[in-house]
Amino acid sequence: MVTRTLHNAAETQALGESWGQEAREGWVFGLVGDLGAGKTELVKGLARGLGIQGRVQSPTFSLVNEYSGGRLALFHLDLYRLESTEEIARAGLEEFLLSSTGVVAVEWFDRWCGGRQSILEQGWHPNRGTPGAGPRLRRVVLETVDESLRRMTYEDFGV
Repeated sequence: MVTRTLHNAAETQALGESWGQEAREGWVFGLVGDLGAGKTELVKGLARGLGIQGRVQSPTFSLVNEYSGGRLALFHLDLYRLESTEEIARAGLEEFLLSSTGVVAVEWFDRWCGGRQSILEQGWHPNRGTPGAGPRLRRVVLETVDESLRRMTYEDFGV
């Protein structure tokens, strides 16, 4: 597990941009954090790193925004309004989470599969650095320290 301190929105976006440049088809970024913790800022950077132009905003009311025109498509999901895995399944969002042809960023990821133990129970396994395999899921937790400072931890899980 990696821990970083992010000092402002620009730094959060820059980190997301570097992750977007590395991302491969099928990668899922599961974002956990309170309102205003920086989840959408990270997704804005991911989009820029994928070469996607245009405005990125949280899909709180539409549940999913799709961005194309980059190296890979970005599917941006927001599970804030959904309370259970059953509601996620009824909304048809599992297809994005399990078999996307692009990159998926999920805000309020813990609403889908909870904590680390639940991730392991669902078949995601920590990436052991297999050459060429890369992560399939990056679980990112953003915590607000003060108005601009965020503490971020992340862990990679493979298939």
